[in-house]
Amino acid sequence: MRESPTYHMKKPVITTLAVGQMAANCYIVSDPDTHEGIIIDPGDDPEYISDTLLKLRIRPALIVATHGHFDHIMGAYALKLGFGIPFAIHPLDTFLVDRMEETAKHFLQVRYVDPAPSVDRKLANRGIIAAGAVRLTVLHTPGHTPGSICLYEKHSGVLFTGDTIFANGSVGRTDHSYASPLTLAASVRRILSYPAQTRLMPGHGEETTIGDEIGFHVQ
Repeated sequence: MRESPTYHMKKPVITTLAVGQMAANCYIVSDPDTHEGIIIDPGDDPEYISDTLLKLRIRPALIVATHGHFDHIMGAYALKLGFGIPFAIHPLDTFLVDRMEETAKHFLQVRYVDPAPSVDRKLANRGIIAAGAVRLTVLHTPGHTPGSICLYEKHSGVLFTGDTIFANGSVGRTDHSYASPLTLAASVRRILSYPAQTRLMPGHGEETTIGDEIGFHVQ
């Protein structure tokens, strides 16, 4: 009996760009064969993101936000128009998208920013986002915001964590009226249940691993 051939899928290519005054991490996750990709958290500098996509010959299929704060979505409007692609976010954070222009102007002390992007796709826990062979699993991790999510790429063991958890024991702020310290703590415990070698790619700052972070959170 002939054995079926074994196919080894290549790991996605991850490109990290620090964008905007808040130095948010925008991630481009792409299929190395088809060059289709997903844009995660385009916080600002859409021209820089667009130039990078064109330079790397990546065809973006979707923009996804880990949560609705302005510093993670300010570049989404221009990228939607420029590439004709949809914008996705968890439905519990659409109210933050609606407030994007006013909050950005307030915190950045500017008179004009691009309009807030319209929401084309509402994400659900355990849903799958795909582009080429790239598959990202949506994990609803509320606390920092009601609709905060993480995105898990199983093949390479990478978890894009937004502002839920950062390196060196830091977590997202919970001083907004819609945030919850207890809910965030539960989300962090869920994240830390992943294998120790899992790479954490946060919304700001440098990447880390579950193994490096778990000691900071043990009670």
